[in-house]
Formats: sequence, structure tokens, C-alpha cells
Amino acid sequence: MSYADTVRKHARISILRVLEDAPKYTSNVSMIATILQNVGIAFTRDQVVTEMHWLKDQGMVELEEHPGGFIVATANVRGVEIAQGIATHPEIQRPRPGA
Repeated sequence: MSYADTVRKHARISILRVLEDAPKYTSNVSMIATILQNVGIAFTRDQVVTEMHWLKDQGMVELEEHPGGFIVATANVRGVEIAQGIATHPEIQRPRPGA
């Protein structure tokens, strides 16, 4: 597995964990991008959008796209279960116990 693949898996679980912790399981791309940078995942806004669309395609989040490129994501039950480590996906890093 390449470094890029590993970072992508960590970014996906980080996005889901941000949403799991957010009020109403909802946040926007700008906030998620900032939080990822704060945990050492230096993704651009475009990279965050790409991963959020991938999570949507996998049935883990819903996206609302607004004018000007403003995107709001909401985790669904599957996304929250993956964030909590209850469910798994081979392309998403599984969280450590107690993390």
C-alpha cells in the first residue's frame, strides 16, 4: 500500500469522526479541511471534497451543494458506525479502541 493510499484511508475516517462529533452529524467542507490539517492530514479543500463525494458514493454521508461551492455533509447511520468502529470498510482506516 502506498503512502497516498494510507493517508486517504486516514482522511476518510477523520472526516467521518468529525461528522460523528458534530451537532446533527453535520459540518461543511471548510471546517472539515481545517480540522484535518489540525490532525496532520494536509489535504486541500479539493481533496476533502473528493473524499466526501467518495464517502457519499459508498453510502456513508449525504451532501448538500450550495452556490459558490459551499458543501455541507451529514453522516448517516452507516457513516457513524464506521466512525465508531462498529462497522468497517476496507478503504477506510479503522479507529483504534478508545480513540
